[in-house]
Amino acid sequence: MGWSCIWALRTWRIPVGMSNDDYRPLSNALVDSWETWNSFRMLCDHHSQLVVALDIKRVLPPENSLKRWFGEPVTAAILDTEIFLTKARGNTLYLPKRHQKLIADLFHLDTRIVISEIKVPTSAQSAAGSKSQPLLAYWSQVSNIYKQRDPVSEQERSEFYTRDILQPSLRPSRNYSHAISYDDHEKDLVKYLHYEIAISRALLERVPDERASVIATVLVVVGAGRGRLVHASLKAAERTGRKLRVYAVEKNPQTVIALDELIRANNWDNTVSVVSSDVRDWSAPERADILVSDFLGSFGDNELSPESLDAAQRFLEKDGISIPSSYTSFLQPLTAPKLYQEAKARKDILHSESACLVNLHNVARLTPSQQVFTFSHPKCSDNQSNQRYQKLEFRIPTDTGSAMVHGFAGYFNATLYKSVLFGTEPSTMTPNLNTWLPMFFPLRTPICVHRGSILEVHFWRCVDSRKVWYEWCVTSPSSSPIHNCNGRSCWMDL
Repeated sequence: MGWSCIWALRTWRIPVGMSNDDYRPLSNALVDSWETWNSFRMLCDHHSQLVVALDIKRVLPPENSLKRWFGEPVTAAILDTEIFLTKARGNTLYLPKRHQKLIADLFHLDTRIVISEIKVPTSAQSAAGSKSQPLLAYWSQVSNIYKQRDPVSEQERSEFYTRDILQPSLRPSRNYSHAISYDDHEKDLVKYLHYEIAISRALLERVPDERASVIATVLVVVGAGRGRLVHASLKAAERTGRKLRVYAVEKNPQTVIALDELIRANNWDNTVSVVSSDVRDWSAPERADILVSDFLGSFGDNELSPESLDAAQRFLEKDGISIPSSYTSFLQPLTAPKLYQEAKARKDILHSESACLVNLHNVARLTPSQQVFTFSHPKCSDNQSNQRYQKLEFRIPTDTGSAMVHGFAGYFNATLYKSVLFGTEPSTMTPNLNTWLPMFFPLRTPICVHRGSILEVHFWRCVDSRKVWYEWCVTSPSSSPIHNCNGRSCWMDL
């Protein structure tokens, strides 16, 4: 191990980890190299200019152990020439498959690859074609891995400068969305296609074919925005041959102007009535057969979807349909030093315990996510509270080794109507669903977890007469304070 100066950063060169044998329960292996790095980092108070250069060895640790490094500030990976193998025919060099995958993953994190010459065999010099350039064959193999990566999509290119940046979450009752937010959301074709399919299935089940020309279904779009859900509803009616009478309810006065223009431009005046009002204050002229809403946030219920749809339920028919019909939030522990350092740099409790939106990139997901809260609509009882509490236990895999938890990623899955689902939870994520970034719930002080240990987390959704907020804490393997007590740092106004 040694020190070197790269771009005015202090770089710690360290082996990538232990081998598979070192992770056996009765192993007498020496200290995990990640623990060495972490001990040094803590002595430096998690300094933002401290970065890692990983020494990649011939024997790699288990996959879960490798993934820990994806959350660390790895600025370079050093490949010794002894890692490369030579094919029996043709004296051509190649890398083992696991090494190829590791390098591809590191390229995704913009890590620099350094080839370190130990001893270049004669066969490699022959493969290079020149004894004066003995490393050319090695460079060629690494270059091929870079070229074989999946091409960068337009979406990824547009999100490049937002990676790992903490963004305040929307507070819908206090702040109106800006035009640019509507622009971004309306580009999500996958989202609105799912809504169209869900509305189509609801119409087909609600109105039989023989009465399709007689019955007009009353559909209320709650939070109509600039009209994308209205458009999806009318396309669903056209697709199914059903008649609709639509009420588009929107409280943002500036957005109502754009909504009016859309209705007139498409000659929907006889079908769609625009209502400029908060749904909680609106007296509907007739009961709705279907409620369609788009209040889902990155954590499912974090943009007051339960409270908004509870208010709208009073004018829904007893057998009426809500789209979405349910949604569930998920939590996942993360190693995310970059996010922790950004919050820590603000030097106040507001930023160290505020839930934010983040385009997660340089993070390590330590375990699969787990369900937190579920809400269903329409509600079975008016007396059912929207307050929630959940205790979660995440077991750190034994082949991971020790790791640092800096906070939790929040996702959601939603059922729009029966089998029509979408969501952001990683294991079931809907491809090309771009509206929602994950939430990030930080810990004021990171917590170290060891292989096989239990990370016990408590999470609350709190409600009073004025606001809704979350509180969270860890109680094992060590205890943290309760974060965001009484919504002191972040909340949603009712």
